[in-house]
Amino acid sequence: MSSDLAHALKQHFGFDAFRPHQREIMEAVLRGQDVFASLPTGGGKSLCYQLPAVMRDGLTLVVSPLISLMKDQVDALKADGIPAEFINSTLTRAEIDKIQTEAHRGKIKILYAAPERLIIPEFQLFLKKTKVSLIAIDESHCISEGGHDFRPDYRNLHLLRNIFPAVPAMAFTATATK
Repeated sequence: MSSDLAHALKQHFGFDAFRPHQREIMEAVLRGQDVFASLPTGGGKSLCYQLPAVMRDGLTLVVSPLISLMKDQVDALKADGIPAEFINSTLTRAEIDKIQTEAHRGKIKILYAAPERLIIPEFQLFLKKTKVSLIAIDESHCISEGGHDFRPDYRNLHLLRNIFPAVPAMAFTATATK
């Protein structure tokens, strides 16, 4: 698996080496394990779910709290030739429908969505009809009510576990408290 990871890292992202802990995180999720990782800012958290996403069949759903971060991530992935999209409040119904159709067809590898989208019945139905193979929770410190960035809609993440009980989930932050 390590040589496959190294090859995929070079092929898809152009990097020759992993940053500390990245390889172990990716190997764990590729074995089907859930992973929580607290890495420093700039520690390569996004790559820890992006590389496994391109190596697995199906769609990787990334729950992300910031629209600007979603756009930046999708733009960077597309620049690397990786089919990625986001669904959030900036899109029209027609744009969302088009993205969901592409996801159903297997044309998208990574889909970013805000946590607020998880409670929308139509989005839940879309997810149930889609082959989701990995779930990544970005900025997972937003789950904690004790944190300054608490987002109540992060409490709805249990819906993903209910819909996809066997799909590996990853949670990432740079600012976790004990």
